[in-house]
Amino acid sequence: MGRILAIDYGRKRCGIAVTDPLKIIANGLQTVATHQLMDFLKEYMSREEVELIVIGKPTQLNGQPSESMRYITPFINRLKKEMPDMPIEMVDERFTSTLAHKAMIDGGMKKSDRRDKARVDTIAASIILNDYLQSKQFSEPNISL
Repeated sequence: MGRILAIDYGRKRCGIAVTDPLKIIANGLQTVATHQLMDFLKEYMSREEVELIVIGKPTQLNGQPSESMRYITPFINRLKKEMPDMPIEMVDERFTSTLAHKAMIDGGMKKSDRRDKARVDTIAASIILNDYLQSKQFSEPNISL
């Protein structure tokens, strides 16, 4: 059973989150410099089974893709070329950074720790992954045994 890996893609760095093998819980993994992301993914997938990559889709309030898509689209195209058998899905990432900051405050994190943008990116990736898991939980039919 493979994990699901989520990416909160940014121009400078990307937050990474993964599920447990049973795909029940999303955990922040780490933040990776954007220019090192492909190497990180290849190395991670050489030691962990990943069955799906979920990427945050930056969307404006009106539902249209934001300007950030112009940075994400080339990465997705490269990812598809380098890992042609890996399924990729995009998930609306509106407000994930705001939710990440709120989670940090609610969790009692010190103000100085909340300024750590890498930590915010990792939490945002976890939120993206949790949103994806919840959307699948409610869209698939329940099977009674």
